[in-house]
Amino acid sequence: MRNNLRKKIIEVCDKKIAQKGSNVGLSFYAFFANKNDDPELLMEAATWWITTHQLDHFEKALKIKALIENNQ
Repeated sequence: MRNNLRKKIIEVCDKKIAQKGSNVGLSFYAFFANKNDDPELLMEAATWWITTHQLDHFEKALKIKALIENNQ
């Protein structure tokens, strides 16, 4: 996964955790704007989320952040 996507995921997870607490869940769509301006990057995130890790649609932000920080 690209470093800029990893950084974005961590930033979004940190922001959501700060706003809503450690139990907050999110989907991979949380890392993108509401318009599809970078379909290749969106597919990279979707592949990591769905194919590589077989995650549910919504997962805990803490879990996603830990996976990214551990280079998984």
